[in-house]
Amino acid sequence: MINQLYIKSQKKMEVCIKNFQIQVNNIRTGRASPELLNSIYVEYFGSKVPLHQISNIIVEDYHTLKINIFDSSNTSLVNKAILNSNLDLNPVVHGKDIIVPIPGLTEERRKNFIKIIKNNAENTRICIRNVRRDANEKIKVYLKTKVIGEDQEHSSQSKIQKMTDEYIKKVETILILKEKELMKF
Repeated sequence: MINQLYIKSQKKMEVCIKNFQIQVNNIRTGRASPELLNSIYVEYFGSKVPLHQISNIIVEDYHTLKINIFDSSNTSLVNKAILNSNLDLNPVVHGKDIIVPIPGLTEERRKNFIKIIKNNAENTRICIRNVRRDANEKIKVYLKTKVIGEDQEHSSQSKIQKMTDEYIKKVETILILKEKELMKF
Protein backbone atom coordinates (compact mmCIF):
# COMPACT_ATOMS: atom_id res chain seq x y z
CA MET A 1 0.00 0.00 0.00
CA ILE A 2 2.72 2.45 0.94
CA ASN A 3 4.70 1.66 -2.22
CA GLN A 4 1.61 2.34 -4.33
CA LEU A 5 1.23 5.65 -2.51
CA TYR A 6 4.84 6.57 -3.38
CA ILE A 7 4.32 5.64 -7.02
CA LYS A 8 1.03 7.59 -7.30
CA SER A 9 2.56 10.63 -5.59
CA GLN A 10 5.60 10.52 -7.86
CA LYS A 11 3.40 10.31 -10.97
CA LYS A 12 1.29 13.26 -9.82
CA MET A 13 4.40 15.34 -9.11
CA GLU A 14 5.77 14.39 -12.52
CA VAL A 15 2.55 15.66 -14.11
CA CYS A 16 2.99 18.98 -12.27
CA ILE A 17 6.53 19.27 -13.68
CA LYS A 18 5.42 18.36 -17.22
CA ASN A 19 2.66 20.99 -17.14
CA PHE A 20 5.15 23.60 -15.94
CA GLN A 21 7.60 22.62 -18.69
CA ILE A 22 4.83 23.02 -21.29
CA GLN A 23 3.98 26.48 -19.92
CA VAL A 24 7.64 27.49 -20.01
CA ASN A 25 8.09 26.17 -23.55
CA ASN A 26 5.09 28.21 -24.71
CA ILE A 27 6.99 31.39 -23.89
CA ARG A 28 9.20 31.96 -26.90
CA THR A 29 12.22 34.18 -26.87
CA GLY A 30 12.27 35.58 -30.37
CA ARG A 31 11.19 33.65 -33.42
CA ALA A 32 7.57 33.11 -34.40
CA SER A 33 6.46 29.54 -33.83
CA PRO A 34 3.03 27.86 -34.09
CA GLU A 35 3.67 26.26 -30.67
CA LEU A 36 3.38 29.76 -29.20
CA LEU A 37 -0.39 29.48 -29.65
CA ASN A 38 -0.75 25.97 -28.16
CA SER A 39 -2.20 27.32 -24.91
CA ILE A 40 -5.05 29.14 -26.67
CA TYR A 41 -8.50 27.56 -26.56
CA VAL A 42 -11.52 28.87 -28.47
CA GLU A 43 -15.17 28.59 -27.46
CA TYR A 44 -16.50 26.49 -30.34
CA PHE A 45 -20.09 25.21 -30.34
CA GLY A 46 -20.30 25.29 -26.55
CA SER A 47 -16.96 23.68 -25.72
CA LYS A 48 -13.36 24.83 -25.46
CA VAL A 49 -11.27 23.60 -28.40
CA PRO A 50 -7.53 24.08 -28.98
CA LEU A 51 -6.86 26.69 -31.66
CA HIS A 52 -4.83 24.28 -33.80
CA GLN A 53 -7.88 21.99 -34.19
CA ILE A 54 -10.01 24.63 -35.89
CA SER A 55 -7.29 26.35 -37.88
CA ASN A 56 -4.00 26.01 -39.70
CA ILE A 57 -1.16 28.03 -38.15
CA ILE A 58 1.67 28.98 -40.49
CA VAL A 59 4.93 30.82 -39.88
CA GLU A 60 4.74 33.55 -42.49
CA ASP A 61 8.10 35.10 -41.64
CA TYR A 62 10.48 35.45 -38.69
CA HIS A 63 8.10 37.66 -36.66
CA THR A 64 4.67 36.78 -38.06
CA LEU A 65 2.19 33.93 -37.70
CA LYS A 66 -0.74 33.48 -40.07
CA ILE A 67 -3.85 31.66 -38.84
CA ASN A 68 -6.09 30.23 -41.54
CA ILE A 69 -9.39 29.40 -39.84
CA PHE A 70 -11.32 26.50 -41.38
CA ASP A 71 -14.74 28.04 -40.65
CA SER A 72 -14.54 31.79 -41.32
CA SER A 73 -17.54 32.46 -39.03
CA ASN A 74 -15.21 31.76 -36.08
CA THR A 75 -12.69 34.47 -36.97
CA SER A 76 -13.94 36.89 -34.31
CA LEU A 77 -13.92 34.13 -31.65
CA VAL A 78 -10.31 33.23 -32.47
CA ASN A 79 -9.29 36.90 -32.48
CA LYS A 80 -10.93 37.37 -29.06
CA ALA A 81 -9.25 34.23 -27.65
CA ILE A 82 -5.81 35.47 -28.75
CA LEU A 83 -6.43 38.92 -27.27
CA ASN A 84 -7.57 37.38 -23.95
CA SER A 85 -4.54 35.11 -23.66
CA ASN A 86 -1.70 36.26 -21.43
CA LEU A 87 0.71 36.28 -24.39
CA ASP A 88 0.40 40.04 -25.10
CA LEU A 89 -0.31 39.49 -28.79
CA ASN A 90 -2.30 41.86 -31.01
CA PRO A 91 -3.83 39.88 -33.88
CA VAL A 92 -4.99 41.60 -37.05
CA VAL A 93 -7.96 40.23 -38.99
CA HIS A 94 -7.10 40.11 -42.70
CA GLY A 95 -10.10 38.73 -44.63
CA LYS A 96 -10.77 35.25 -43.25
CA ASP A 97 -7.19 34.93 -41.96
CA ILE A 98 -5.66 36.36 -38.82
CA ILE A 99 -2.15 37.77 -38.88
CA VAL A 100 -0.34 37.67 -35.53
CA PRO A 101 2.77 39.86 -35.42
CA ILE A 102 5.20 38.61 -32.77
CA PRO A 103 6.73 41.67 -31.13
CA GLY A 104 10.46 41.79 -30.55
CA LEU A 105 11.58 41.19 -27.01
CA THR A 106 12.20 44.47 -25.26
CA GLU A 107 13.65 44.42 -21.78
CA GLU A 108 10.21 45.26 -20.36
CA ARG A 109 8.63 42.36 -22.28
CA ARG A 110 11.38 40.00 -21.08
CA LYS A 111 10.76 41.04 -17.47
CA ASN A 112 7.02 40.55 -17.99
CA PHE A 113 7.68 37.02 -19.29
CA ILE A 114 9.87 36.31 -16.25
CA LYS A 115 7.01 37.44 -13.97
CA ILE A 116 4.65 35.06 -15.79
CA ILE A 117 7.14 32.19 -15.49
CA LYS A 118 7.74 32.87 -11.79
CA ASN A 119 3.98 32.86 -11.19
CA ASN A 120 3.69 29.55 -13.06
CA ALA A 121 6.61 28.17 -11.01
CA GLU A 122 4.89 29.11 -7.76
CA ASN A 123 1.66 27.44 -8.93
CA THR A 124 3.68 24.31 -9.77
CA ARG A 125 5.28 24.32 -6.31
CA ILE A 126 1.79 24.58 -4.80
CA CYS A 127 0.66 21.64 -6.96
CA ILE A 128 3.61 19.55 -5.71
CA ARG A 129 2.95 20.51 -2.08
CA ASN A 130 -0.71 19.55 -2.50
CA VAL A 131 0.38 16.11 -3.67
CA ARG A 132 2.61 15.86 -0.57
CA ARG A 133 -0.27 16.93 1.68
CA ASP A 134 -2.61 14.33 0.16
CA ALA A 135 0.02 11.59 0.56
CA ASN A 136 0.66 12.56 4.19
CA GLU A 137 -3.08 12.49 4.91
CA LYS A 138 -3.30 8.97 3.47
CA ILE A 139 -0.33 7.92 5.61
CA LYS A 140 -2.16 9.23 8.70
CA VAL A 141 -5.26 7.26 7.70
CA TYR A 142 -3.10 4.15 7.34
CA LEU A 143 -1.74 4.76 10.84
CA LYS A 144 -5.24 5.23 12.33
CA THR A 145 -6.49 2.04 10.69
CA LYS A 146 -3.35 0.28 11.96
CA VAL A 147 -2.17 -0.66 8.47
CA ILE A 148 1.23 0.79 9.38
CA GLY A 149 3.06 1.57 12.63
CA GLU A 150 4.38 4.90 13.90
CA ASP A 151 7.95 4.18 12.75
CA GLN A 152 6.76 3.46 9.23
CA GLU A 153 4.60 6.61 9.33
CA HIS A 154 7.64 8.79 10.10
CA SER A 155 9.84 7.11 7.48
CA SER A 156 7.05 7.35 4.88
CA GLN A 157 6.49 11.03 5.55
CA SER A 158 10.21 11.75 5.31
CA LYS A 159 10.39 9.82 2.02
CA ILE A 160 7.47 11.86 0.65
CA GLN A 161 9.22 15.06 1.83
CA LYS A 162 12.45 14.06 0.03
CA MET A 163 10.45 13.42 -3.13
CA THR A 164 8.78 16.83 -2.75
CA ASP A 165 12.16 18.54 -2.32
CA GLU A 166 13.50 16.84 -5.47
CA TYR A 167 10.58 18.00 -7.60
CA ILE A 168 10.72 21.55 -6.23
CA LYS A 169 14.43 21.59 -7.19
CA LYS A 170 13.41 20.55 -10.71
CA VAL A 171 11.03 23.52 -10.85
CA GLU A 172 13.84 25.84 -9.75
CA THR A 173 16.20 24.42 -12.38
CA ILE A 174 13.65 24.91 -15.18
CA LEU A 175 12.93 28.44 -13.93
CA ILE A 176 16.60 29.47 -13.78
CA LEU A 177 17.33 28.08 -17.27
CA LYS A 178 14.38 29.94 -18.82
CA GLU A 179 15.31 33.18 -17.03
CA LYS A 180 18.84 32.96 -18.45
CA GLU A 181 17.43 32.24 -21.91
CA LEU A 182 15.08 35.25 -21.71
CA MET A 183 17.72 37.68 -20.47
CA LYS A 184 20.19 36.91 -23.30
CA PHE A 185 20.45 39.87 -25.65
